[in-house]
Amino acid sequence: MENRVLILAPTGRDAVLASQILGDMGMLCRACADEADLCREIGEGAAVAILAEEALHPWTVNSLLNALGRQGPWSDLPLIVFTRGERSSETILEALGPLGNATILERPVRVSTLVSAVKAGMRARRRQYEVRDLLIRQTEADRRKDEFLAMLGHELRNPLAAIRNALWLLDETGSGGELETRQRNVIDRQTHHLVRMVDDLLDVSRVTRGKISLQHQAVNLGDLVRRCLMELGMGRLAEAQELSLDLRTETVCVEGDPVRLEQVICNLIHNAVKYTPRGGSISVSADEEAGQAVLRVRDTGLGISRDMLGQIFEPFTQVESSRKRSEGGLGLGLPLVRSLVELHGGTVEASSAGRGLGSEFVVRLPLHAGTAASPPTEEPCESPSVAEPARLRILVVEDNHDGRESLRDLLELWGHEVETAANGPDGVEAALNYLPDVALIDIGLPGLDGNEVAQRIRAALDGDAMVLIAMTGYGQPEDRRRALQAGFEAYLVKPVDPDELARTLQELGRSRAGSRLRN
Repeated sequence: MENRVLILAPTGRDAVLASQILGDMGMLCRACADEADLCREIGEGAAVAILAEEALHPWTVNSLLNALGRQGPWSDLPLIVFTRGERSSETILEALGPLGNATILERPVRVSTLVSAVKAGMRARRRQYEVRDLLIRQTEADRRKDEFLAMLGHELRNPLAAIRNALWLLDETGSGGELETRQRNVIDRQTHHLVRMVDDLLDVSRVTRGKISLQHQAVNLGDLVRRCLMELGMGRLAEAQELSLDLRTETVCVEGDPVRLEQVICNLIHNAVKYTPRGGSISVSADEEAGQAVLRVRDTGLGISRDMLGQIFEPFTQVESSRKRSEGGLGLGLPLVRSLVELHGGTVEASSAGRGLGSEFVVRLPLHAGTAASPPTEEPCESPSVAEPARLRILVVEDNHDGRESLRDLLELWGHEVETAANGPDGVEAALNYLPDVALIDIGLPGLDGNEVAQRIRAALDGDAMVLIAMTGYGQPEDRRRALQAGFEAYLVKPVDPDELARTLQELGRSRAGSRLRN
């Protein structure tokens, strides 16, 4: 079907003669009754379309435009048009301008000319089919790559979760000697590096596929900078490298996703820390310039050569001198920064005087269109001693042995009563028999996945009978959406910070424990 020659010549013998000539050359031809028939057959497949001038009414051209527009971006169907003379040819070319790939043959058409034009059109069409097949293969390869990255993230996060749990237990119960403390700090730093690389790898893939949707709100860029330095640990990271840190922020309001903007800021500061030798300095500023919000991150580090400045925002690109460093990363942090900034309608640029002379990254973002928002008000934090954590009955459903046992030890250290299960069916059975206050359930389980486990528990028990929390290595938004639809109250991505887990248990588990005690 894709190698057919379609012919629309409603008057005279053009259709019959062209079909005979081309058929004798071994070509499959199909004479069309009218423009509707032609457009329908184009949808079924065609290599070349031959049209007589008499068929080219304005509505025919419009119908052809619609039919060709429904084909893929790879398609540019060759058209051959029979005309009566030179003046007619000029009129036809003007009418066919929007259709693009048209060849004009003036009557009387020589057989060799017709055959040559059709063969040339078919060769061009075969090239288009090759492009189409390549695009299909690339799309399939991208789909498989995305599936692989999602699975890779899940599989890497499982051991990272076990390492983080074990590290926290060692901090709580292990020796406090200088050597042991130093080695635990090494493990902690390297675990954070691994988590960051996994997150960057998955986020770059999602951004390139357009899978990231921003949750816009008015945010104070200065507040985000301070949060990245204080709460998210970028300041402590600089101190660990013995770097001096200069912070200057103003109240400047932008409209954007605070989580993604934090990711931009943390990546830029982390990048500065990584490439600045001990004893160097880093300055971070956020203010308003020329009607835009401007974030600047400047360091006295390794610098960037002139030939690399235009490449550092491309995936998997690294400054050459960084290859000698043990913490060079995957070369994904800056591409992710650029993609997220552009999603916010902003720009990011890098500058450097050269190797060893430091560098500066400047992010420009549109200001919030409305009245500048005041810094978000924070409710006063209660002292942990005010609300004594409730002792909970907790079920852990996790197929990774080390992750399951380290999590059990962690929860028991907190004073909770813990049962475990290693697969989906056992998890459902344990939940119905043990009736815990909280069930921590992995998603990628054998037998039944975590979403099916949650659905079966919800179907068998009242909605308030048990708090279900997903703890998983799958961190995509669609994974979170499916889990919440399945009945989970919370969704935690491995490796979960113990403090975050403790807060979640206290918030969600307290009401359930109180209900159990009253009953």
